[in-house]
Amino acid sequence: MDGEIITLIAANAAFVGTHFAMSHPLRAAMVKALGAGGFQIAYTVVSFATLGWVYLAFTAAPPADLPGSGDAGWIVATLLTLPAMILLAGSFMGNPALPTPQAEAQARAEPKGVFRVTRHPMMWAIGLWAISHMVLFWSLRTLITAAAMGILALVGAKQQDAKKAALMGDAWHQWEANTSYWPRWGKLLSVGAVPLAAGTVLWLAGSWLHLWQAGIPAGAWKWLG
Repeated sequence: MDGEIITLIAANAAFVGTHFAMSHPLRAAMVKALGAGGFQIAYTVVSFATLGWVYLAFTAAPPADLPGSGDAGWIVATLLTLPAMILLAGSFMGNPALPTPQAEAQARAEPKGVFRVTRHPMMWAIGLWAISHMVLFWSLRTLITAAAMGILALVGAKQQDAKKAALMGDAWHQWEANTSYWPRWGKLLSVGAVPLAAGTVLWLAGSWLHLWQAGIPAGAWKWLG
């Protein structure tokens, strides 16, 4: 295995591993030692440092060393990223997983919007984005990095359930009872006009920008030009 790929694996392992460690087993000890503010600073510094390592290792790895999955892969990726953007667009409204004063009240309320689909819309948006890149079978660097981000999001979502249950008690248990970890795709069209419209705009804009960022046309623009 090439040195660039080994470095990329190490960088992604560091990024994901430190996130999991600082979010769960090391969190209490770090907060006790550094204080809440110090912990946030340390968390941010480590996160950006390891993410920067991922970026440098990614750009150093071969850009297109796999055969690709052709138009079929692009169609699947395009279809996966649309619901991902809808979930992402709606994940900021009424989300009890976010650290806000309204979190407990939101957890006790009837699920609305994208939370009818899943209680982890942001995490599933990242997970779907990761899967959409993996099915393209474009390069080892893409497979490795997308897999790492998908694991971080979807395993992290399960870990977040445990953490929030410990912090919020009955409120989070009620939220879990009224929502689902696994997406209920039949409810996607009932999330409301704002997430549907905003997600579609994000999907079109993001796939259009893909050409300028990655040099590869993506989404509907691959066929529309």
